[in-house]
Amino acid sequence: MSTTDLRIPPTSATTTSSTSSAKATGGALLLAGIVLIALNMRAGLSSVSPLVGELRDVFHLSATTGSLITAIPVLFLGLISPLAPIAARRFGTETVLLGALVVVGAGILLRVVPNLGALFAGGALVGAGIAVLNVLMPGVVKREFPDRAATMIGVYSAAMVFGAAVSAGATVPLENAMGHGWQPALGFWALLAFAAVAVWLPHVRRRRGTVAAAMPHVPGLWRSPLAWLVTGFMGLQSLLFYVLLAWMPTILTDHGIGKGTAAAIFAFSTFVQIPASLGVSIIAGRMRNQRALVVALVGLVAAGYVGLMVAPAGGAWLWAAILGLGQGGAVSLALTLIVLRSPDPNTAAQLSGMAQAVGYVVAAFGPLAAGALHEATGGWTVPIALMLVLSACAMACGVGASRPTHVRVGRPA
Repeated sequence: MSTTDLRIPPTSATTTSSTSSAKATGGALLLAGIVLIALNMRAGLSSVSPLVGELRDVFHLSATTGSLITAIPVLFLGLISPLAPIAARRFGTETVLLGALVVVGAGILLRVVPNLGALFAGGALVGAGIAVLNVLMPGVVKREFPDRAATMIGVYSAAMVFGAAVSAGATVPLENAMGHGWQPALGFWALLAFAAVAVWLPHVRRRRGTVAAAMPHVPGLWRSPLAWLVTGFMGLQSLLFYVLLAWMPTILTDHGIGKGTAAAIFAFSTFVQIPASLGVSIIAGRMRNQRALVVALVGLVAAGYVGLMVAPAGGAWLWAAILGLGQGGAVSLALTLIVLRSPDPNTAAQLSGMAQAVGYVVAAFGPLAAGALHEATGGWTVPIALMLVLSACAMACGVGASRPTHVRVGRPA
């Protein structure tokens, strides 16, 4: 009898066990990939914020030109967002996400080159890559975890804010520990992007050949007043966030706080956003009208800005906590309003694209305007006063977007 005849065929129990083990491994890798992608969605932006003052000195930049360091990535967030669904339909969502992670890592490395053009070009690549991640990842979460979508969106959002907090707080200590200036500390965050590439690659292979179905066009969305109120709230709360992302450490150092302490205060503010972003989405979903939440959260943001204007050094930690609560809740509420004001998932997806495309383009001009006003006036009072006016506009848009109704659109074409 040959050795082949002696082989024992696998039992159904063995096959089932192997299949279950493979699914568990694939699920664990998928979850790890989603968390790593979320960590990258703000790390490439927040890591450069504590270094803006140093980069301005290195490249001899004015306040206006220096604001482009953070404004360019945000601008590309808006410009590239509408292209993400098109690329996903053509090449597949997982493949496009993998490419976006590579672009983010390459952009971070390009910013390390000691050349002003490379600094700006790298920022554009970082913004473009993050734009694609922003648009496509919520759909992946909903598709892969249909029964636990709300929980996974919470995990995903918390990981995104956590990435921002860690990168903002660790960049200056990394610079001090590694030596050799700002470049190694800034380039370090490319490792996070390439780690996400390595973990996401097996999922891409499993999903190879799967292309996202084309979403039908929703006529009338861009003519809906409610859609524009949702978009206005998304854009203005993002603008208020990115102005602080660009300038809060500089505001603090300009008032005598050390660079390391300023970075720690900014990181603390970002950490405070984590519980706020998790809690507000749950609360908002249980409310028929979210007007009170809008007033409370935007009011906290405005109060934090007032604190930075009247006592930036003496109350820095308090203002950081207030701003963290307001901003973390505001971004979560902006995303929740997109879902609550949409009659169906397809409209929600397209309203999300509209709000992000327009919102991030609007937000990109915030750091630039604040830097220009600071340079023109020699202080931060006028820029912060403008932010208070825009806070009132954000509150008005948010209150209007909180009405318990859906955007009125035609039948999908």
